[in-house]
Amino acid sequence: MTKNHQALLIDLDGVLYQEDQLIAGALETIAWIESQKIDYLFVTNTTSKSRAALLKKFEKMDLTVEPDRIITPIVAAARWLKEQSIDSAALFVKADAIEDFSGITNAGIDNKSTARAVVIGDLGEDWSYKRLNTAFRLLMQEPKPVLIALGMTRYWRGNDGLNLDVAPFIKALEHAADCKAEVIGKPSRSFFNSALDLLGYEADRVIMVGDDILGDVDGARNAGIRGLLVKTGKFRQSDLDSSIEIDGLLESFADLPEWWAEHFGGD
Repeated sequence: MTKNHQALLIDLDGVLYQEDQLIAGALETIAWIESQKIDYLFVTNTTSKSRAALLKKFEKMDLTVEPDRIITPIVAAARWLKEQSIDSAALFVKADAIEDFSGITNAGIDNKSTARAVVIGDLGEDWSYKRLNTAFRLLMQEPKPVLIALGMTRYWRGNDGLNLDVAPFIKALEHAADCKAEVIGKPSRSFFNSALDLLGYEADRVIMVGDDILGDVDGARNAGIRGLLVKTGKFRQSDLDSSIEIDGLLESFADLPEWWAEHFGGD
């Protein structure tokens, strides 16, 4: 039975924190959410860290979170691979993130590997021509493996500025290998539907809070979920010129309680 009050999906990087720096007021807002007994999940496209590593990061920020409150593309991808009876994959992800692919054999990422799937996550500065070309060569093997994108985030904001994320590398591989990636992560509708299933809510009772006009807001709205955009993280003023509708614009996550009171009442 689904619930009839409101729930939240909350992005992490750019909303709760930026790299290792908490957004001002973020902890107080989480405390307010819990005091109001609002159900919530953290929905992130982070693929450079395992869920355990994220929990350790939270602990350093004095935030205690149950593991089941965090949904990452890696966790979802491991589940998807098992559902497809795929037990071997070439994992182009950070070493720390591999532990979340439990039950999946890492076929390695060299030219001699064979795998039924090629999984692409955020390798950041570990990307090189050689690594990208290896992924391409794997995708050109027969039988052709499936290309899995751990999200389609275009870029993210670090302390030193904007940085490329997964999507540009996926687009290059799709073009070169003449294939279409299976997207597991935002803005995939199936990823948002998984979050709804875990929450036990209908889409129109859930609100997504994010800093990405495409991955967070548009992805959520395509799944029937309302989307709030925060002006932190990767937000750019030009986002407001987009044809994508938003259900609310917040200076930061810290302004959520005020927005909530205006729309739903409460303390």
